[in-house]
Amino acid sequence: MLTSLRINNFALIDHLDLKLGSGLNVFTGETGAGKSIILDALNATLGAKIDRRIIRTGTKRAILEATFDLNSDLAEWLSNQEIEPLDGKLVVCSREIVVAENSLRTRSRVNGILVNRKIMDQIRDRLVEITAQGQTVQLGNPDMQREWLDLYGGHPLLKCREAVNIAYQKAQKAKAALENRRQSEKGRLQRIDLLQYQLQELDKANLTEAQELEQLIQESQRLSHAVELQHQSYQIYQALYQSEGDNSAAADLLGEVETILNDMVNYDSTLQPISEMISEALAQVVEASRQISSYNEQLEADPQRLEDVEERIKELKQICRKYGPTLEEAINYYYKIQVELKELLEGGESLEAQEKTYQEAKKELQNKCNELSLQRQNAATKLETHLVEELKPMAMEKVKFQVQITSTTPTSTGADHLIFCFSSNPGEPLQPLNLTASGGEMSRFLLALKACFSQTEVSGTLVFDEIDVGVSGRVAGAISEKLHQLSRQNQVLCVTHQPIVAAMADHHFNVSKQVIKEMTNIEAKNQKCEERTIVRVKTLDNYQRREELAQLASGRSAQEAIAFAESLLTQAATKREKSLTSSSGGE
Repeated sequence: MLTSLRINNFALIDHLDLKLGSGLNVFTGETGAGKSIILDALNATLGAKIDRRIIRTGTKRAILEATFDLNSDLAEWLSNQEIEPLDGKLVVCSREIVVAENSLRTRSRVNGILVNRKIMDQIRDRLVEITAQGQTVQLGNPDMQREWLDLYGGHPLLKCREAVNIAYQKAQKAKAALENRRQSEKGRLQRIDLLQYQLQELDKANLTEAQELEQLIQESQRLSHAVELQHQSYQIYQALYQSEGDNSAAADLLGEVETILNDMVNYDSTLQPISEMISEALAQVVEASRQISSYNEQLEADPQRLEDVEERIKELKQICRKYGPTLEEAINYYYKIQVELKELLEGGESLEAQEKTYQEAKKELQNKCNELSLQRQNAATKLETHLVEELKPMAMEKVKFQVQITSTTPTSTGADHLIFCFSSNPGEPLQPLNLTASGGEMSRFLLALKACFSQTEVSGTLVFDEIDVGVSGRVAGAISEKLHQLSRQNQVLCVTHQPIVAAMADHHFNVSKQVIKEMTNIEAKNQKCEERTIVRVKTLDNYQRREELAQLASGRSAQEAIAFAESLLTQAATKREKSLTSSSGGE
């Protein structure tokens, strides 16, 4: 339960310290008086989105603080978050909002401990439920309708929905893995085709030696210059060993030198090394002559062989361009793709296995969805009966309501499409709620829905911002009784313009605007006094309540309006007394 709300520098509120009580807390005042600002401040305290315009003009810092009594659900949550209750029984949520030149900075705390947005969202769900103006539009949203039905179904249904979500995530993961495998399988088969083509080409090339290309280029040079080489080798042979004409061959000259040196050695033995050198040179010249003669004899022009060599060179160069750039690298690539192809051909079994895994995950998801659908059907049957019971006292005696559930493609929330169907007039068929219900009917429907939930949820604080807008006096009376009913198990905060609703309040607050004189430029020398508008909240006693209800009824404190207000208060007191008596009797 919200026990107090402190607001500093928020919108038109300069400072407000509001004490609230159990039961029905009602805020009334003229249109535009700032009633909704109080609820907005509570909403902002608990982490709602804000912008810099909410900071009171002329200030740069707002402070919001809401104090709640502790309940068992909240105590357990605080323990899990390692946050100690204040005085053993209180929870204080605060938010500091600071506006800078181009930014807005906020800090949220729970019992003085700094917390993030996620934590604030969690505690907000455990503390209050705010039904703001225009929320009736959400009644026509199928997603919201499904959410409400699931909440009504309670813990077993929500646990089943979580199991569906887990199964859905599992199925999606299996599907993604299968799609990736299919894509990789496509790539694998394409790679196999490429490698098989390349291996066929390299096999045909019969690559064996890394030096083959260099050797063939050398052979090509020799074959293409065979005539020149024959002529030149014969010239060498003549110069070394067998000269024709007047010139002596090198072997003949060295032979003459050797003979002379042998004679000289007989007289001077120091010449012996030189003689040996000449003898060795003569032997080498003779051997060179023999080898060049043999080379000459082997040389012959072979056009066919030259053509074959040049064709092979062309083939090897093509291989090098595609798989090289060197022949050695092409041969290494040949061995590498043989291994890769073998691995690819042996790795094709997992596609079928992954297809099986995906089908099993789909089947499991469908089974979980079927279980959830069954629970939703059961919850829908109970909600249909319960909601009609809640609507009948609100001038809707002939109302019909049905939750239509149809199958759809499984998602993380199940395989059900929900539509709330409604008919308030006898003889008229059921139609989607948002297509047939009037604004007043939508308001009553939403309130009845909240009444249904109040019996399944942990008691807390329910906030209604002009839930009774646009309804007639009779309907307003029914709404007031429903709000009173809700306030027996929950604290209810309600902004209203209906005197019959305000009359049922356990605690009545008047909200008004006041114009005050305020000093500006406090730190500057040129201070001046300006008029400022502020919002004030006043707790009303019985006499003041009568005056306020008269104002709501007629806009003036005429005698008739005062009498009407007194009758409303008397009727409200009687209804509350009956409610207490019936509650005591039930106990």
